[in-house]
Amino acid sequence: MSQYWDTEILTTCAIDYLTWQNYYSPGITEVAGVKVRRFSVEKPRDIKAFNHLSEKISPRFKSASIEEQEEWMQAQGPVSHELTVHIKQHHHEYDAFIFFTYLYATTYFLLPLVADKAYLAPLAHDEWPIYMSMWDTLFEKARGFIFNTVEERNFLKVRFPKINLEGPVVGVAVDSPKALSAENFRQIYKIDDPFLLYVGRIDPCKGCDELFSYFIELRKQNSTSRKLVLLGKPTMPIPKHPDIIALGFVDDQTKWDALAACDLLVMPSPFESLSMVLLEAWAVGKPVLVSDKCDVLVGQCRRAQGGLWYTCKEEFQVAIEMMNEHIRYQLGLQGKKFVETNYVWSKIEEKYLSLLNK
Repeated sequence: MSQYWDTEILTTCAIDYLTWQNYYSPGITEVAGVKVRRFSVEKPRDIKAFNHLSEKISPRFKSASIEEQEEWMQAQGPVSHELTVHIKQHHHEYDAFIFFTYLYATTYFLLPLVADKAYLAPLAHDEWPIYMSMWDTLFEKARGFIFNTVEERNFLKVRFPKINLEGPVVGVAVDSPKALSAENFRQIYKIDDPFLLYVGRIDPCKGCDELFSYFIELRKQNSTSRKLVLLGKPTMPIPKHPDIIALGFVDDQTKWDALAACDLLVMPSPFESLSMVLLEAWAVGKPVLVSDKCDVLVGQCRRAQGGLWYTCKEEFQVAIEMMNEHIRYQLGLQGKKFVETNYVWSKIEEKYLSLLNK
């Protein structure tokens, strides 16, 4: 959007959402020609204390006082006094503020300071924090909304029936590299067998424990040689299994080469507001397999006609077994057409321009 507007990004110096430890230097820098102002976080998050607080409040989120909820939000973070001061002192210099994700302190405490100019991209899904009553007031304050998917908007309309949730379904565009090399990926990591690919944080919250269980059972039942390749940072133990290959966090080109090399992408997460990696898989013509626990993922598959979904380990196994080369090609092709039609920058830009020009 910097092609159309004088654009700034206001953010913290953190790189890790678990600790909020300051990583970048505070001050102004440029990223891809866009001005980024970074502000120091007051203190890192005490994960143990925060988890303990969450365990106390989550069973009674409906009855917890606003004071208790805001104490939880302070512990959630990130809290930056310098960022707060900047917005208070300079809010008149900006025509609009777009806040990304409802869940963190930067949105909860700062959006009300500029409510008359504030648009919220909630990135929301069905999780216990969204049911805390403090969000009722926050969502009322936003001037408008930007949604990732139809399912996200529908969910929020049920959650906030009294709020006028006006705003477009936008998402983001997908930029695949000009050159992809499935062969390079296979050679570098010595992977000759067909493989399923998982990309993202390796975490029980993302359904990875279930994925490991289903895949190991599949390998017991099915004689076809195949691997499960994992790209991403683990926050849980990964089973020691000859067919599970964890490569850790990799650079962008390696991710795209892995997508080009895989048979299909598997996404077991029950909670998403939009899966970028589904769009990326379709951009290179690969089919996907998702958990039916996530309405967003199933909705993306339905609209794209680019994947299947499973409810249990038997359906997981059947879906993989039935995806022969022809079906994989057809699903991947349909997904590719869907992304090329809906997730290109010209379409995204048009929706943002229309929203703010109103």
